[in-house]
Amino acid sequence: MNNGRNGSQKNYTLNSLVELAEPEFEVENTSLAVAGEEAQNMAIEGAVRSLLMNLGEDTERDGLLNTPLRVRKMYRELLSGYTTDPVALINNALFEVDYNEMVIVRDIELHSLCEHHMLPFIGKAHVAYIPNGKVLGLSKIPRIVDMFSRRLQVQERLTAQIADFLEETLQPQGVAVVVEAAHMCATMRGVKKANARMVTSTMRGQFREDAELRREFMEHIGRASTQELF
Repeated sequence: MNNGRNGSQKNYTLNSLVELAEPEFEVENTSLAVAGEEAQNMAIEGAVRSLLMNLGEDTERDGLLNTPLRVRKMYRELLSGYTTDPVALINNALFEVDYNEMVIVRDIELHSLCEHHMLPFIGKAHVAYIPNGKVLGLSKIPRIVDMFSRRLQVQERLTAQIADFLEETLQPQGVAVVVEAAHMCATMRGVKKANARMVTSTMRGQFREDAELRREFMEHIGRASTQELF
């Protein structure tokens, strides 16, 4: 299964992953899978140790002795979106409801890693959709944001992937996603602009076609955007 680690990341959707959940071939033996993960862990820890040594550090001193292990666990957590199962994430939380007005989940905290420097970007996502006979369980929208943000990302692609997933999962009348974030690659290094924020948006369906609907959505999230990002 392509986990989308390159520039042409696959947008995982509920429909496509139902098929992927039923592979043609048997899953490899559990012991082999465990052995493979252990080899990966050793390789990651070795790479961290090599990096420290080439930066002139003593990897045997107390403060760094377990750093490769800690860094490996950290990246497994921060990049857990690659191994998140979208089918299990939705868990049939699609409900038929006679409601066709805007649904907004705003101020969803997110953190991701910029794929260019592997430094964090931290901020919020605002997500809205117009139902088309079905609504999604409230907790699922933040989980969808987490699934795509816990990867090596660029903010533009992250914004589009959230919208793509909701479009194919819900088939709503419209989807809108706005992400605003502070990027540590522009704060800690390079231009060093601590107050700069990046805002990306995508509008689909009715949100693209109806200017009044877009205005209403932007007014709702505008009240939220005056708060601190983190």
